[in-house]
Amino acid sequence: MNLPNSITMSRIACVPLLLWVLSPHSPIPAAHDGQQIAASALFILASITDGLDGYLARRRGQITTMGMLLDPLADKLLITSAYIALVLYDPRLVHVWIAVVVIGREFLVNGLRSIATAEGFTIEASDLGKLKTVIQIVSVVSAILDSHLPTHGLFADNPLHFSYLVIDFHFIAWLAIYWMAFVSIFSAGDYFIGFWKKIDHASEGRRKRSARFVLRRRKAAPAADETHAAP
Repeated sequence: MNLPNSITMSRIACVPLLLWVLSPHSPIPAAHDGQQIAASALFILASITDGLDGYLARRRGQITTMGMLLDPLADKLLITSAYIALVLYDPRLVHVWIAVVVIGREFLVNGLRSIATAEGFTIEASDLGKLKTVIQIVSVVSAILDSHLPTHGLFADNPLHFSYLVIDFHFIAWLAIYWMAFVSIFSAGDYFIGFWKKIDHASEGRRKRSARFVLRRRKAAPAADETHAAP
């Protein structure tokens, strides 16, 4: 297994570890916010590997079929598991319908990609999809930190009283989660429109190829009949 695929596998391995850290049976005590900081750091580290494995695969010429399969799978597992865990971890902020939107969007995109592959074309990731990924990372991290940290952030009670360092994690998490839900729905619609245009073009091309094939068969049939009829 090459280096990019190993990095992708490490991201998949982070999924059960993240769920364990966020669970009530976490080995890290919730006191002093250790559980929240550890879970946030783990999720950020796993998210960084998302871009790193693809970059290394292109740079080193190690793009493989396994990597093309594992990379999107690792992304979907990390994001969906994080939101499912947050529904239980902080239900006042992350509602069930948020997780349904995230998971439903991934099912839709994966289904469209499968059909596109079967039809012989691909749909490139749009800027909306990349924006969605960034907002997802911000929303997950801020939601984890908001669950037990003071409402006004890490630096609200520091000895130096740097008031300008106050961070309202609850507001950031609320804004990021609802913005993420909106962008997810909008990007899914944009992806579906791009798919519809290409599938319509692919179907038209297939019909034209079929028509040409039938026409050639019809032209060849009289010639074969004449050959058989010749003395």
